[in-house]
Amino acid sequence: MTTFYITTAIDYANSTPHLGTAYEKIGADTIARYHRLLGKTVHFLMGNDEHSQNVRKKAQESGLDPKVYCDQMAQQFKNAWKELLISNDDFIQTTEPRHHQMVRELATRIYEKGFIYKAPYEGHYCISCETFYQEKDLQDGLCPNHKTKPEWIREENYFFKLTAFSEKLKHLIQSERFIRPEARRNELLNVLEQGLQDVSISRAETEWGIPLPFDESAVTYVWFDALINYISAIGPIGSELFNNCWPADLHVIGKDITRFHGLIWPAMLMAADLPVPQSIWAHGFISIKGEKMSKSRGNTADPLVLAKTYGAETLRYHLMREVPWDKDGDFSEERLRLRYNADLANDLGNLLSRTIGMTLKYFGKTLSKPDTNPYKNFTDQVDACVESYHRRMSEYLISQALDEAFKIVTQANLFIGEHQPWTMAKKPDEETKLHALLFSCLQALATTGRLLLPVMPSKMETLLEALGVKISDNNPQIFNLDLKTPLFPRLETPNENT
Repeated sequence: MTTFYITTAIDYANSTPHLGTAYEKIGADTIARYHRLLGKTVHFLMGNDEHSQNVRKKAQESGLDPKVYCDQMAQQFKNAWKELLISNDDFIQTTEPRHHQMVRELATRIYEKGFIYKAPYEGHYCISCETFYQEKDLQDGLCPNHKTKPEWIREENYFFKLTAFSEKLKHLIQSERFIRPEARRNELLNVLEQGLQDVSISRAETEWGIPLPFDESAVTYVWFDALINYISAIGPIGSELFNNCWPADLHVIGKDITRFHGLIWPAMLMAADLPVPQSIWAHGFISIKGEKMSKSRGNTADPLVLAKTYGAETLRYHLMREVPWDKDGDFSEERLRLRYNADLANDLGNLLSRTIGMTLKYFGKTLSKPDTNPYKNFTDQVDACVESYHRRMSEYLISQALDEAFKIVTQANLFIGEHQPWTMAKKPDEETKLHALLFSCLQALATTGRLLLPVMPSKMETLLEALGVKISDNNPQIFNLDLKTPLFPRLETPNENT
């Protein structure tokens, strides 16, 4: 059976998750949950990148063996993702035997095909992002991501012949679906126009990593090692899981690692005679008060503290609605509270409470589908929003998809305000129309609940339970109502800047 295979970037294990990494994982989880709701088999992979020099340094500072340290950090990450309701099917550590085996297998394949050679190397190296930089890539002599001065490295390295794949990569990246959004595709095409250089795939003078199979004295460069995790997790090559999952449907990454995933990774796969992934989505960054978040700069927000304070689903919803996946965005707790109260407590929560309240008052706990629908214009508007929602989700535009879901809520509130069911209830000859109106509003709520399930799975299950409908029921014919408490109680807004 064909599987929708979605992956996130694997995280360095030298510190705990911050809001930026949580944003990526929540976004990928939203897409994974969406595809499960479509009835697809999904394999959702996440993991930790453990062979960086920063990880080894952190282990030494902690007085731990690096592998012991990595295992402890992996558990912290797993616990964090569980708290944020991430539904990954697998979590890979690059210190696992299955990964070591696959790295050595692919390195051997590429070497035997003549795409790896040995040569001296010297250049700028940023320890924080484990990246070699050319002089032209630096900003005022500093790493463009971490704003720190890179080291000057001189050593004998093995190189991957990236230049051999320039034309194939150009053809691949010109495809509109391979690398998105468009701005990222244009960046890579610009890199190709400037000309590629072969890339180092080994490090000397270090024992922390995976030895190259054709030279045990050389350790695989962390980025070459890390990229292969997407195949290690579904290997061995040719297995049933591999054949069902590969090529991956979607790699979800940050825009800062687009060159590795959009150029080096597909070239590695081409060199190994393996298919390239179907699509890569490079999301933007979240800033805090206008400054880019960075673990090395100490400018981060703790997603677990936010989840404990406001609820994991409130955080999930805010990030997915407030920060478009194709752009950068800014975070503040003040905006989170305002968004929650406006969208969830006021618009959706009040719609749910008053629709159920009026139905209970005028018809009781059970409301069946009426024989006629005098409000086809309203139901057609809902259907149009649903169609647009699915189109946006298929394009991985989560924020825009949520906009469509909340258009239904807005239209339903306007619909109630326009027709005033409390006035209709006083007129016996309008009972049939009142029945149809409330049924249409309950259907709109059920539809909204299903559309929001990927972002707020537990809350939306509660919403659907309050309506007495199943998640799988796309067209309920009867509602059995039971709302015990408000779904979204208002958050108090302190008089302070956040």
